[in-house]
Amino acid sequence: MAGRGQRNENAPGSARDRVLDAYETLLIEQGPGGATLDAVAASAEVSKGGLLYHFNSKESLVAGLLERLRDRSARDAALMRADPAGAVAYYLRTSVPGGGSPVGLTRTYLATLRIADGSGPGEAARETLATVDADGLAALREEITDPVLAWLVQLVGDGLYLRTLTGAPLTGGVSPDELHDALRTILADRS
Repeated sequence: MAGRGQRNENAPGSARDRVLDAYETLLIEQGPGGATLDAVAASAEVSKGGLLYHFNSKESLVAGLLERLRDRSARDAALMRADPAGAVAYYLRTSVPGGGSPVGLTRTYLATLRIADGSGPGEAARETLATVDADGLAALREEITDPVLAWLVQLVGDGLYLRTLTGAPLTGGVSPDELHDALRTILADRS
């Protein structure tokens, strides 16, 4: 916590946070080619020197994004574990339109996907995405002891999320609540 008269560089709304928000937006909307340091600084409404104060290179900006993703993933997994309706309900609910993670995980995940297919930072991005997927699966495994069933639930959530991204209809007229109930029945029958 910052003392009196000190800034908390990682506080929401801080210049560092605005830079990361701008970087995410540019990655999502324009891809890695459009996310230059100059474009990030302009979008974050900070000087290039201000950006370089927080991230002294493009590599450190990528590292900041990946750190943010890991942090948000850990917070999201904690929320999943604490959800009164259970981890499965949380995971499915946050995989559909309007139900995204309250910690901003979805947006940071999307931005990271944009750099994951390239070389250079792509490998670190892929490793971080694998960590995020493992966080979610670990939280699901606390509710679903069968590893195959837990993975299938994760894949269902991933499929819902993909359909959300592409604008495809969700589940052929089946609501997410009905899907959750059907999965609960399957899980109960397997126990």
